[in-house]
Amino acid sequence: MQRISKFILFNILGWKVPNDFPTDIKKYIIIAAPHTSNWDFPVAVLSKFAKGMDINFIGKHTLFKPPFGFIFRAMGGTPVNRSATQNMVQSIIDIFNEKEKFIFAISPEGTRKKVSKWKTGFYHVAIGAKVPIVMATLDFENKKILIDKPYYVTGDQKVDFEYFHNYFKDVKGKNPEQFDPNFHLNID
Repeated sequence: MQRISKFILFNILGWKVPNDFPTDIKKYIIIAAPHTSNWDFPVAVLSKFAKGMDINFIGKHTLFKPPFGFIFRAMGGTPVNRSATQNMVQSIIDIFNEKEKFIFAISPEGTRKKVSKWKTGFYHVAIGAKVPIVMATLDFENKKILIDKPYYVTGDQKVDFEYFHNYFKDVKGKNPEQFDPNFHLNID
């Protein structure tokens, strides 16, 4: 799978991944932004396989129904019913605490539509599970998948979101008009 993914991602689609995901730590959260297109997911999955990484994600429960649900599970996905009331943050913290190795990727925007405020669940998971956040972005303008070094949140949401803003503010997603780089100004 790694060879095929590399061939598709690098040779056919022309993407570059100039740096790697951290391998010296066993648990972390990857936040990927901007999320502006349906193309984000296949490019991200190709990069996961091309880099040989065991990265997990959650997705709408409807994606995991037959006949194709098994594919999303094989890619590291776990279904969630976003309409059900449950403590998703605590559930993910529990997974981190139960596993020896766990890498979890999420888009903090929660949708491909333009949002002025990020969801903060990933942030609370990082604090509760005591794991760092690794920022990753799909820079469609330059066809580069950029991966930052691990960042341990301070607990000061304003400071931490300013740090995230500085990383993502100039990145061009597939549909740049769908990304609000001032998401950091609208936190709880």
